[in-house]
Amino acid sequence: MAAPATDGQVILEARNLEKIYQMGDVEVRALRGVSLEIRGGEFVAVMGTSGSGKSTLMNILGCLDRPSGGSYLLEGREVAHLGRGELAEVRNHTLGFVFQSFNLLSRTSALENVELPLVYAGVSGRERRRRAIAALERVGLGGRIDHKPNQLSGGQQQRVAIARAIVGEPRIILADEPTGNLDTETSFEIMALFQELSRSGITIVLVTHEPDIAAFCGRVIMMRDGRIQSDKVQVPLAATHHVGAGAAAEKVAS
Repeated sequence: MAAPATDGQVILEARNLEKIYQMGDVEVRALRGVSLEIRGGEFVAVMGTSGSGKSTLMNILGCLDRPSGGSYLLEGREVAHLGRGELAEVRNHTLGFVFQSFNLLSRTSALENVELPLVYAGVSGRERRRRAIAALERVGLGGRIDHKPNQLSGGQQQRVAIARAIVGEPRIILADEPTGNLDTETSFEIMALFQELSRSGITIVLVTHEPDIAAFCGRVIMMRDGRIQSDKVQVPLAATHHVGAGAAAEKVAS
């Protein structure tokens, strides 16, 4: 996968975002004037306690929800101006999603799970298979394409989910607590994979409440009470579990 043309340029831009939920007679302000810029190729962690607004922000960045106020530009386009079909196209081609709970179809193989976004995109069967196998090989699971989720470990299932996220060749990956259901060693292996994807030029925004996971990112945005409390660039911790072809991938897949 080639690095995106937008590498180093502003790819996500939020301006004074507000999000208000009406809970009966109570008004809940989940976001209170959030402004930020994320450039192509950045690996950003968004941190905060429960209720800080980090997941609400992620949903807006992923075009899964709309802000109550302010504006959100994705690759220079105001998302509020996009119709339903255009939003679906953005989610299919520009964005890839990884979640804490993997969200795999239990009765289908790893290959079929990874192919699914391409089915919705209307890609031919032969091309779907080729691209899905390439994505699974990239995450170290080339030898497990026919395995169903219950035949895979938690870490392997998350790798399938990451392969599904990258199979459409997105420029941006949004990951919401992707290591939340994994043990420490497996979490670090998953972060090694994210670091490799980041080095290839994919922009990654990762929500986490764990400082040891955020340490692998090059920038950490801390949220509190719907606002950005701090936004710091850091030298990322190098993941010690390299994921790639050969013996290392087989170790992870075992």
